[in-house]
Amino acid sequence: MAKTVVVGMSGGVDSSVAALLLKNQGYNVIGLYMLNWEENDENGCCTAEEDYADVRRVCALLDIPYYTVNFAKEYMDRVFSYFLAEYKAGRTPNPDVLCNREIKFGPFLEEAKKLGADYIATGHYCKISHEGGIHRLLKAADKNKDQTYFLNQLSQAQLKDVLFPLQDMQKPEVRKIALETGLATAKKKDSTGICFIGERNFRKFLSTYLPAQKGKILDLSGKEVGEHIGLMHYTLGQRRGLELGGIKGEDEGGRWFVVRKDLANNVLYVSHGDEAPLYSKSCETEEFHWIVSPPEKRAFECFAKFRYRQPDQKVCVSIQSNGSLHIEFSEKQRAVTEGQYAVLYGGEITEHGGEECLGGGVIKSAQY
Repeated sequence: MAKTVVVGMSGGVDSSVAALLLKNQGYNVIGLYMLNWEENDENGCCTAEEDYADVRRVCALLDIPYYTVNFAKEYMDRVFSYFLAEYKAGRTPNPDVLCNREIKFGPFLEEAKKLGADYIATGHYCKISHEGGIHRLLKAADKNKDQTYFLNQLSQAQLKDVLFPLQDMQKPEVRKIALETGLATAKKKDSTGICFIGERNFRKFLSTYLPAQKGKILDLSGKEVGEHIGLMHYTLGQRRGLELGGIKGEDEGGRWFVVRKDLANNVLYVSHGDEAPLYSKSCETEEFHWIVSPPEKRAFECFAKFRYRQPDQKVCVSIQSNGSLHIEFSEKQRAVTEGQYAVLYGGEITEHGGEECLGGGVIKSAQY
């Protein structure tokens, strides 16, 4: 009897092709669409309705059953509330990482089991190894699309019954299969940015939830060079939106960029031209999540990413007594940002760094 796989259908091309591949492999495939956000965009359109319409069209073509489940409350409680709290604290969170841990591989997994799932599957670009009862998260064949960074918080229990059908595929190949099969999502653009904001103006969106307080912009000498619209709207290394052009004597020699935020005094610090103040030598994480288990050695070398799409960086890691990490960089890193994730890679070493995602932790501070 065929095994049942419940596929997380987003209305995008990747999850559509994942469902197609699994059906072609002989699985009993069920589509499950998650409604995580209930709100219209700036034009009064609900993008979730459009996405679900695409899910219906794809599932009809593939002749597989499909369901929808509303996780909006869970998303608000477990992801969005954290997102707002982090911005209020002056940090730059990554809600997509939390969404994977708290929703896509949490309540979704429970709902899939209710539908009789032997496995769950998604359209993520990553590999998984199930050997000897240990579940390892590995980089996808398409290194340009690899999404292990966003899955760094998953547990052994969450990875136990997971399939990633796109693990050995390149994105152009996925598009080609979708076109040849006539899937409604074949030419649909990839989603970018934070899922619940979509194409909307980020500052406008954030201001509807958090009141902004204007304040001074100072350069590193302490000279006032402008006014900011609220610290939550700026992140380390940011160049755009500072509106500091035309300052006498400083028009030449590069652009302005953010180097620090002083929450206590509501001051934004910027630098002009010289990016040296952005480069740090190490960072500290808060608690760190290991996908398999912590290594026996308390200090070891491996690779790390401090933002998505960054090439692997060589680092030396020290595990602290409270479970947090001190990470020393082999080369100084630009704009290591509080609130983002430091994600470690090890295992087999290739030209792309480490192939296995070891886990991740929120960056608490960087040392300069």
